[in-house]
Amino acid sequence: MTDRCIIIGASHAAAQLVPSLRQEGWQGEIVIVGDEPHLPYHRPPLSKAFLSGEKTAEELPIRPAAFYDKNEATFYHGYVRAIDRVKKSVLLENGDVLSYDKLVLCTGARVRKINVPGAELGGVHYLRNIADVEGIQAHIATGKNAVIIGGGYIGLETAASLTKQGMQVVVLEMAERILQRVTPPEVSSFYARIHAEEGVEIKTNVQVTQITGEQTVQSVLCDDGQTFPADVVIVGVGVIPNAELAEQAGLEVNNGIRVNAQCVTTDPNIFAAGDCTNHFNDMYDCQLRLESVPNANEQAKVAAATLCGNPKTYNSLPWFWSDQYDLKLQIAGLSRGFDHMVVRGDQDKGRSFAAFYYKEGRLIAADCVNRPKEFMLSKKMITQRSMLAPELLCDESVTVKALIEQLR
Repeated sequence: MTDRCIIIGASHAAAQLVPSLRQEGWQGEIVIVGDEPHLPYHRPPLSKAFLSGEKTAEELPIRPAAFYDKNEATFYHGYVRAIDRVKKSVLLENGDVLSYDKLVLCTGARVRKINVPGAELGGVHYLRNIADVEGIQAHIATGKNAVIIGGGYIGLETAASLTKQGMQVVVLEMAERILQRVTPPEVSSFYARIHAEEGVEIKTNVQVTQITGEQTVQSVLCDDGQTFPADVVIVGVGVIPNAELAEQAGLEVNNGIRVNAQCVTTDPNIFAAGDCTNHFNDMYDCQLRLESVPNANEQAKVAAATLCGNPKTYNSLPWFWSDQYDLKLQIAGLSRGFDHMVVRGDQDKGRSFAAFYYKEGRLIAADCVNRPKEFMLSKKMITQRSMLAPELLCDESVTVKALIEQLR
């Protein structure tokens, strides 16, 4: 008999766990249970290159099938209904029971759905997986109307992709501005300007009250009386962590599955990684649930090492990115709670700038649009807790290279 590690969820974290487990010395079986008929695949391109047709589904897998064969990882397509911690087994929807020695939860998150009349009409879509995007693609045609509910990154990336394909796009946001939850007004204004220049109509302070149509969507009604014609509606209003399995099994759950710095849950034989987890981040001195590929990959590495008896501590800087039109936004750190911001470049003109966020005199985050050098500088400063005066960062007469030199 050999030990078996079961990974629930064919996600980014799962794709990283397989090689990390082998590198850390796991000799037993690896079984991945996923609810999609696909190998783990890249999610970020879904709202961008895949939606636009630049990439096909065959180009999305993170690693080819041969890689998993080589690492003796077996895939099992199905839904896990329950975890039995006493018997150390998982029950699948089809009745199969799989025993485990170690279990890793990589269950990710699911879309938050809206509850308005007409939300179940044909032509109303969410965007989280390959099937979602394939459903949206059936409606794409030059001159047709797309209404996007939600002005976060997914909504704006989708707006950019559909606009480039010739659709008439309206974004409806209930907050006072787009990206309000994650950026300051200056960055929101920049993206609002860019989308307006590209032909996207953005409406803020509006609440969707009804989606109309017979069998398929025809229009979207808002609380202020405005009506927008729609051939397709895409909803992007956030996600919910898939933590129900863990909660039903008696593991600690609070806005995600609680894990310690070694990615262990409240059961020493069960680990978790990725969007479904809530962990304490020492760098920002708070509990966090991060929705990002880098976080999923780093947590998977830590979980694999700990599982194999080589405990590692997760302490990575959160970072993210978003592609819209010709804009590459790279985000280093978390800006929440900042008390001072400086900008390098001009966010009111052009398509390139970097915003640096300070708290109590220390850099805690940066938003860098088409500024890869500033992004690297920011990551270095935040992780090293280096001090550079804000006045230096916003002075473009001082090169980034010179600034990096001052950190040494």
